Amino acid sequence: MRRAPPDHQAIYNRNAGYFADRRRGSVMERGWISRFAEALPPGGEVLDLGCGCGLPNAAALLDRGLRVTGLDFSDRLLAIAEQELPQGRWLQGDMRRLNLGQSFDGILGWHSFFHLTEAEQRALLPRIAAHLKPGGWLMLTVGHIPGEAWGHVGEDEVFHASLSETDYRAILLAHGLSVVDFVRQDPLCGLATILLAQKAGKAGG
Repeated sequence: MRRAPPDHQAIYNRNAGYFADRRRGSVMERGWISRFAEALPPGGEVLDLGCGCGLPNAAALLDRGLRVTGLDFSDRLLAIAEQELPQGRWLQGDMRRLNLGQSFDGILGWHSFFHLTEAEQRALLPRIAAHLKPGGWLMLTVGHIPGEAWGHVGEDEVFHASLSETDYRAILLAHGLSVVDFVRQDPLCGLATILLAQKAGKAGG
């Protein structure tokens, strides 16, 4: 029997200090974050969905001169982000109701998007597409196979879900994005599975 997802907001609030300490020194994402950043225009605007404490990804993007808006529903993690990275813009909210009234050159959902159910992911992907500028880039971590799985943050169990690569490609294509790369369980990135896509159109247009 499938279990309902837990209260991730409460879990990340409860584990905010632990999570921030673990994320602070993480380097495994460096190659992918660099690739994402290099695809964006100088000074471009990035939306970091489920930004957490902003470490290390938003920090790396800010260091490259990009303008970062971080969205997360954990007020305790956002408080850390605001203290550590005051040059960023930090918003509390639920990505499932994404509606910021602006578009971005890049959208990142690193180890956050996959906490949503399959149905929630299907509903959110068109919203994400609508928040991307023409030529904009999307990078998500997803599951290497479709279905549901469970992990841990501290001693709390957290939920993960994934569509198939075929489904991701089809949904994104229907909303103007083409998948540029889909790497399953990258051994250089903690076995994360990364989806990189670009929206049709000319960047900056």
